[in-house]
Formats: sequence, structure tokens, C-alpha cells
Amino acid sequence: MSTTAQPWADPQQQHRYFGSPALLRWGQHLVTFILVLIVLLRVFASGQHPWLSLGLSILFVAWYSAGFIRMARSQAKLLPAWWLAVLLVIWVASLASSPEFMWLAFSLWLLLGHQLPLLPSILWSVVVYAFTLLAPYLHNLEVTLAAAAGPLVGGLFAWGISRGYLQMERDAEVRTSLVDSLVRAQQEMADLQGELARSQHEAGIATERTRLAREIHDTVAQQLSSIGLHAKAAEASKDPAAATAALSRIDELSGQALTDLRRIIAALAPAELDSQALAGALGRILENFKTDSKLQTRLDIEPGLPALHPNVQIALLRTAQSALSNVLRHAQASTVALSLGSSGDEVRLDIVDDGIGFIPNTGRTQTSTHTGGFGLTAMNQRLRELGGGLDVESSPGEGTALCAHLPLRLAKDNS
Repeated sequence: MSTTAQPWADPQQQHRYFGSPALLRWGQHLVTFILVLIVLLRVFASGQHPWLSLGLSILFVAWYSAGFIRMARSQAKLLPAWWLAVLLVIWVASLASSPEFMWLAFSLWLLLGHQLPLLPSILWSVVVYAFTLLAPYLHNLEVTLAAAAGPLVGGLFAWGISRGYLQMERDAEVRTSLVDSLVRAQQEMADLQGELARSQHEAGIATERTRLAREIHDTVAQQLSSIGLHAKAAEASKDPAAATAALSRIDELSGQALTDLRRIIAALAPAELDSQALAGALGRILENFKTDSKLQTRLDIEPGLPALHPNVQIALLRTAQSALSNVLRHAQASTVALSLGSSGDEVRLDIVDDGIGFIPNTGRTQTSTHTGGFGLTAMNQRLRELGGGLDVESSPGEGTALCAHLPLRLAKDNS
């Protein structure tokens, strides 16, 4: 069963029909029709030209109603001046037939106060008052104090009500404009919040992509690089035992790569830190590096190192992995040393090799045109996100020293 919404149930519709300006307007119409009825009753009671007065009353009501119907259809705020002039002419003609029509002056004062500017409304109200005094005099050749004072008080009251009614309408327009502005502002705010949410979502996606790129570079990419080196060594080797060892190492590295890839997909913590502290994890990756590179390695861990936040451990571990990968591919070193310790309010990880070195900020070595890639940039960006940084010291032929440093307070603030 379908239902039709009732307009009276809508608060806006209720305000439209029962708000103060609208209520006063309908009250004005009601007062006018009541005054017309009073005039007709008094005219028929006195017997002075009743049918002529009835016709003039019908003409007055018809013209009055036509004006407001036209005003409602056109949604105009004011009635035309010529309409008001014709209504005054009809009223003056009605006074000529009977002085009882002076009762309608009250309705005219309401109209004049509402429809005309301040000064014209005062002047025409005085004119209407003059006719209310003139009509009794022409018919009865006398004007009593009551006939003069009554219309004066009524006129002042009606004119004051109409001006207040006009001010109420203006206030209603201001309130409506303010409400519309507020609604527009709320809509704009909602649009801005939606745009901000979209921007934050896109920024989150970009951040996650950067994180995944670093994770893949620091783990799977390096393991695949090692697999490639062992594969080439096995292919070039004439010794079956060496080839078998290389294939065994490839199998081990591929298993580690698969494990890291699964961990990245599942967004878990690094596998090295699942069951080991940072020192043990550094020892394991350094041992793997020694196996792959055949280089001499050394690990120095400061005794009594403070407990580190997991994010700090992850950042330092990934920095060590990336730095060792660079040593393996570019440094042509014979020895690599890692040291982990604290200095003041910072934890420091140093990676030093005795390789061919390079020119910092360009990545060029003395013997090649290789340019630095994603590794150093990713390491520095990861550390800076945690309030730390990466210091690089190198020169051609003198090796390279990297110092990754992070604040110890990160462990205290986030633990």
C-alpha cells in the first residue's frame, strides 16, 4: 500500500504556513473580510443604499482578492502601486454611498504600512484618515470626538502592526539567507572532507608502495641478485663439487626469498626478528654475506645496548642488508665490518668496507661510470622517517663508511 507524504508533516512546510509573516498576512485577510461583513450588516441595518453598498463591497473584495492571488502566483513581494490606487478609489466611492465603509480604513492602513516605503505610507495613511473624517461630515454634517479619535487610534495601531509585519518579513529573509549560506558551507565542508579523505587515501597508497619497494629491494631483490651470482659461478665452474655447492646455496637463497616474499604479502614483521634480537639477526645476515661473497667480516655489538623499538630494529636491519648488497655488487672489498652501539641519545649502526670507494652524491667509482641507484636513497628515506639519517663517507680507492643513526627516544615514546 503506497502512502503519500503530508506537507503538514514537514517542518519547513509548517514554517511556511504558520511562520509569523505568513500568519500575519492571513490574519490581515481575515480582518478585511470581517470588516466587510460588519459594514454590510450595519448598512442593511440602517437601510441606506443597501444594494449599492453590497455591490461596492463585492467589488472591493473581488479587487482585493485578485491582487493577492496575482501576488501569490507571481511570487512577488509587493503589490503594484496602481492596484493599491484602484483599491483606494473603490473605497472612496464606497464612502460616498455609506459612511459605514470607514471601517475598511483599518485594512487600508495595514496595506499602506506594508506595501509602501516609510514616508509615502505615512502620507497616504494621513489621506485615508482625512477621508474617515470627511465621510461622516458629508453624510451627517457633523464629526464627533469618537468619530475622530477612534480612527486615529485604529490607524496608528494598524500602521504600526504593518510596519512590524514588514520588518518580520525582512528578518525572515535574512534568516533564510543565513540558513542557505550555512547549508552551502556545510556542503562545501563535506566536499572538502571527502577530498581530504581521498588525498589521505592516495598518500597512504603511495607510502605503502614506497614501503613495499624498500622491502622488496632489501630482501627479495638482493636474494635474487645473489642467486644470479651463484648461478653464473656454477655455470662457469669446472669442479662438480663447487657447482653442487652453488646449486645448494641457490636453493637456500630461493627459500629465504620465498619466505620474505610471503612475509611482505602478509605485512608481517621481518622474519629475522621474529625469534631473534637485532644483534642475532645482524650476525645471521653477515654470516650469509660471508658465505656468498667469501669476504672477511666482523661484527661488533656494544654490551648493554638499550632495548630498541621494533621499528628501529627493522630500519637498522634493512639498512645493513642494503649496504651489504651494495658492497657485494660494487665495492670490490676484501673486508666488511659492522658495529652496533649507542652514542648519547642515538643508536648507531656503522658499515665499513675497504673497497674501491666512490664519490658521494654522484655514486661514481674511480674505475666505472656506475651511478648510485635506489639503495642509498631508500636507506636514507627509511631512517629519516623515524627521525634519524644516513651519513656517507667515501672517496675513490679508500673504501666506504656508512653510519645509520636513529634516536633512542623512539623506543621510549612508542613502547
